[in-house]
Amino acid sequence: MSGSGIVVTRDFPVGVSQLWDELRQIDRHVLWMADAVALTFTTDQREGIGTTFHCRTKVGPFVTTDTMTVTSWTDEREMGVTHRGLITGEGLFSIVDLGAGKSRLEWRENLLFPWWALGGLGARVARPVLRLLWRGNLRRLERQICGN
Repeated sequence: MSGSGIVVTRDFPVGVSQLWDELRQIDRHVLWMADAVALTFTTDQREGIGTTFHCRTKVGPFVTTDTMTVTSWTDEREMGVTHRGLITGEGLFSIVDLGAGKSRLEWRENLLFPWWALGGLGARVARPVLRLLWRGNLRRLERQICGN
């Protein structure tokens, strides 16, 4: 398998607490993630380390259902997940306090593409597409929080 590291960031006109209050609600991610079609929890817990869920994902003609597990969780600071499915990897949301009621969200993903998805070539082709998609997701998250 070959990896694809992707990082997108966005500054939000809200404080860390307000950004975290929305981000921590995993079931609401489908409201702002264009590629997340449906989400079903497979554990009773809905937040924190160990929370597991299936996420149906669609990017262009490609549809998959990944099993995702929350692997790190620090209130108002970070949430990390592992992806297991056709494409595997790890993701991390990190929040930075910018002061004056503003915050920054950094979204990192390291995805592994199998040989049949063209491995490294597939990763290189997917990287700019996913980066563009996830930047749009962060814009939608801001609209979700701010109501714009």
